[in-house]
Amino acid sequence: MTDLPCALFRADQVRELDRIAIEEFHVPGYSLMSRAAAAALSELRRCWPRARRLMVLCGTGNNGGDGYVLARLAADAGLEVQVWTLGDQDALAGDALQARTDWLRGGGQAREFDAAALVDADVVVDGLLGTGLQRELTGAWRAAVEAVNAHAAPVLALDIPSGLHADTGAILGEAVQAALTVTFIGLKRGLFTGEGPDCCGAVVFDDLDIPPGVYLSAAPSATRLEAGLLRRLLPRRPRGAHKGRFGHVLVVGGDHGMAGAVRMAAEAAARSGAGLISVATRPEHAAAIAAVRPELMCHGVDSAAELHPLLERATVVAIGPGLGQSPWAQRLLGQVLDADLPLVVDADALNLLAREPHNRGRWVITPHPGEAARLLGTTAAAVQGDRFAAVEALADAFGGVAVLKGAGTLIRARGNVTYLCDAGNPGMASGGMGDVLTGVIAGLAAQGLDLEDAARAGVYAHAAAADAAARSGGERGLLALDLLPELRRLLNPSAPEFDRD
Repeated sequence: MTDLPCALFRADQVRELDRIAIEEFHVPGYSLMSRAAAAALSELRRCWPRARRLMVLCGTGNNGGDGYVLARLAADAGLEVQVWTLGDQDALAGDALQARTDWLRGGGQAREFDAAALVDADVVVDGLLGTGLQRELTGAWRAAVEAVNAHAAPVLALDIPSGLHADTGAILGEAVQAALTVTFIGLKRGLFTGEGPDCCGAVVFDDLDIPPGVYLSAAPSATRLEAGLLRRLLPRRPRGAHKGRFGHVLVVGGDHGMAGAVRMAAEAAARSGAGLISVATRPEHAAAIAAVRPELMCHGVDSAAELHPLLERATVVAIGPGLGQSPWAQRLLGQVLDADLPLVVDADALNLLAREPHNRGRWVITPHPGEAARLLGTTAAAVQGDRFAAVEALADAFGGVAVLKGAGTLIRARGNVTYLCDAGNPGMASGGMGDVLTGVIAGLAAQGLDLEDAARAGVYAHAAAADAAARSGGERGLLALDLLPELRRLLNPSAPEFDRD
């Protein structure tokens, strides 16, 4: 077992890596299958040391073959194992057929799946369907997955939970809800975004000891962000530093009744290390914001013309938090778009942008799925159905750097590179989280990071801060401003997290 690598692959790429290992590096396919089963069984016994009765569900492909080998190894270790099958077992071929034959020759039995049989299992092993699934589950397959999910025993999924699309993270009708997924050779990108995290539980990776040269043939489809990124991008500040070295963020937003959003974005930019922060908002909000956070320079603006002197002093502009969609908001956005400054665009600025699209190189757009759907002229369900395709479409249509928020936030940047953040937790589903992220990205960009690096570091630090805050107080009830103390700690090189890649 190894720590999770950063490289993420499509299912077809992993199958190609498997083929190269077998055909070009002469690693027997059955050896790989045996290593996979042994790795999964080892994790099963580590996680559930008291489990004695295993129910192993085997389909008709290599995923089922992994299940048969695991069943044989578990029985050899003294566990009570039952194997239940789905699909035409006469269709098994190659290594999967060998695995079934070895199980039967050793005295094992394989019976057709019966949902009632699950009552005696301590752990259920899902070897039904692998990474090749492309259509919705129906009939007996769907019924089997539903029965597994209804059972009280925890589930270990081999390579991927059955019913989960390996590339998109979408559920194809119904998917196994695993407590643990042990995945092999290459990390499948669908495990970490969309519905993937809910289906997979904890993810453990094993490369099956294939030669390192195998990986030279395939460029990753996406790259996971990790804590070392912050250490690389945010070195210690020189002792002679002054505020002028760390940029000036202008945050624009806060229409009537929405002062909180612009304040949170501005405060997040300050806590992320920007040297100066200005806020352009409705006049009635300016004094109230300055009273609670006097470090912010707050300006009441009634017209777009009043933004001009503020834009002249700014290093980067964040626009959208609490902006609204009124004529006032439209005029402010137009003025900001005319300025030759790097931008971070969120919330209602995105909704206005959906009405009059622009393509721009020097900006970061940060939509959630609903906003992304409006920008792309589709539905939130379609965006969630293939988040990778959606973030690529956003970057193509609008330019710059696209950040598609949600479980497994995706970042699409120049050079057709996609990044994925698998940090974060459900406690982030509360008002103001997006405003804080906008401020963090803008604050990092003001300090000299290019927009791609600011987006990557900002997304990761924001999610990691939410995880740290949830560890100390729980996910439910987590507020956006709870992240700020954790952000400050994470964004400094002496933080303990910098020692953990």
